[in-house]
Amino acid sequence: MKITVDRDRCVGAGMCALLAPAVFDQDTADGRVWLLDAAPPPGQHTAAREAEQTCPSAAISVTTATDS
Repeated sequence: MKITVDRDRCVGAGMCALLAPAVFDQDTADGRVWLLDAAPPPGQHTAAREAEQTCPSAAISVTTATDS
């Protein structure tokens, strides 16, 4: 799994940090996403995917080796 974030697109909703705190955090200055782990271990994959799907600004992209 590889995760990328677009901080310019982020609106600071914070859903990612709530759903996957081992993978995402929020900048204390502006509330935008911080990516803590671009290649999280398998135990974090479900939470990372949920964060991607829940992000209101579509600022998170998750890809895997099986993605086309």
